[in-house]
Amino acid sequence: MVRAIILVKSPKKLIAARLRKITFVSDSFPTSGQFDAVAIIDVEQLSQIKEVATLIQKISGVERTETMVEVQ
Repeated sequence: MVRAIILVKSPKKLIAARLRKITFVSDSFPTSGQFDAVAIIDVEQLSQIKEVATLIQKISGVERTETMVEVQ
């Protein structure tokens, strides 16, 4: 299992709720600061992280994302 955190910049108020609807997003919550929401994703293979990030980037209103992969 590979876990990653994707930071999302979006002025949309309900972006965290929209992120939770995406497959492989195990949790999502709004944040304050440079980014507006965090999506925690759990996938089987490292290559799937890019697929999930691409889905998030296609959500209307998403301006930018930054992905961090958990290192164990």
